[in-house]
Amino acid sequence: MKLLEPVIGLEIHLQLKTKSKMFCACPNQEAAAPNSFICPVCTGQPGSLPVPNEQAVRWCILAGLALNCHINPSTKFDRKHYFYPDLPKGYQISQFDVPIAEHGEFQIITGGGIRESAVIGITRVHLEEDAAKSFHGEEGKTFVDFNRAGSPLIEIVTEPDFRSAREAKVFLQELRLLGRALGVSNAEMEKGEMRCDVNVSMREIDKNGLFVGSEFHPKTEVKNVNSFKAVERVIEFEIQRQSKLWQMSSPPAVSSTRGWNDDKQATEEQRTKEDSGDYRYFPEPDIPALDLQAMIKEIKPTLPELPAARRRRFVDEYNLSYENAKYLCDDQRLADFSEAMFSELFSWMETVPELETATEEVLEKEKHRLSKLAVGWLVSKYGGLLADKNISFEEQKISPENFAEFIILIAKGRLSTGNGLQVLQKMMDTGADPEHLIEEHNLNLVADESAISGVVKKIMDENPNEAARFRAGEIKLLKFFLGQIMKETGGKADPNVAKMILEQELGE
Repeated sequence: MKLLEPVIGLEIHLQLKTKSKMFCACPNQEAAAPNSFICPVCTGQPGSLPVPNEQAVRWCILAGLALNCHINPSTKFDRKHYFYPDLPKGYQISQFDVPIAEHGEFQIITGGGIRESAVIGITRVHLEEDAAKSFHGEEGKTFVDFNRAGSPLIEIVTEPDFRSAREAKVFLQELRLLGRALGVSNAEMEKGEMRCDVNVSMREIDKNGLFVGSEFHPKTEVKNVNSFKAVERVIEFEIQRQSKLWQMSSPPAVSSTRGWNDDKQATEEQRTKEDSGDYRYFPEPDIPALDLQAMIKEIKPTLPELPAARRRRFVDEYNLSYENAKYLCDDQRLADFSEAMFSELFSWMETVPELETATEEVLEKEKHRLSKLAVGWLVSKYGGLLADKNISFEEQKISPENFAEFIILIAKGRLSTGNGLQVLQKMMDTGADPEHLIEEHNLNLVADESAISGVVKKIMDENPNEAARFRAGEIKLLKFFLGQIMKETGGKADPNVAKMILEQELGE
């Protein structure tokens, strides 16, 4: 049996969220009615002239820099000819031999699989316009909505550097985060704001993992895959389909284009794949070449902190695990919220008298304890409450300052876990200050030893058998009595004080 390795590349279209379209002034947004945001330019009327969207050019440069690409000092647009019912001009304005950016690389961390991490080569990053959208109605009629025609797209073409479906999925998820962090696209695949063409081929390797014979073979391109899960399934299906052909000594002889049938969970052949000659590229005569040097110089210093760098900083500055840092940074709003919360927490540490003369080692331990406490409540408990109520983080009402104050109250022993959950729930419903909620609902911890001693005596009297076993040394009953005490006091007894009094009973 032949040993085979998949060779996978991606072509991703990222829809930019500019106010206007790529080559005209029509609004670049969803319209209530079909064909309401159109003009002679985006519908391809004779004599209309395209004018490039400057913001789209700037954002393409920014994306190229974020992908560690070389930015060409000048660029041009080209006509890419092909017939399609929703391509009104009979060609698409795109870029061919001089893209805005090329020769980049982007590292991904998969966390498992064939490789823990991989560096993916970026072949090119260029601008082009989107096509219109066809709707197939009854009686064989097809309707075309031109609202999407002319919307600005960044196309990102990778090298064939992926070796698994998981790597491709992780790359796309990272690209979505990147688009959002740069502020250039919402990159919602389900809304068509990020679409992906998947290229898969196989090659024979020896037992050492070195390829045998030709490095590359005819590839299969699967067009317009529109979800992360579908990308995984497409790749896994094609690996299985092509592997069977290889084992029968009849691997694909020519490159082809296939489509994904979600109902059948299978790809279906459409046509042989075109190459660049089929598109009859030539320079767009209505748009002169663009000198990008001044823009590049202006944009380079504005490149923000990217998601991967932010994750690393969260690990280093806030003593988080990589998994928790990834969870927080995978959502831009959650990452910003966490950043503000940590700032409040560490500012509070500076006001604690006991820590004013503490050593660096002690401060780091306390910082680590506070970070761990905060992330535990934010990720597990608050995240769980949001999930239970089906509320997105964008819709939640708690401010970072109030959440930090809540964590400080937990850290100072003002709230038990049970009462903390009550306060958090009320904060979530109202957005109110936690201190105010504690006073309003009388949820302060009771730390008075005499008051708790009375409760301990009552619980012991009500459970004489367990009390006798506990005093005889059955220490596991400590949890039972702590639970009964918290129940009796409505969760308000200080657990540390209660535990101390119970241990005194054990000693007696």
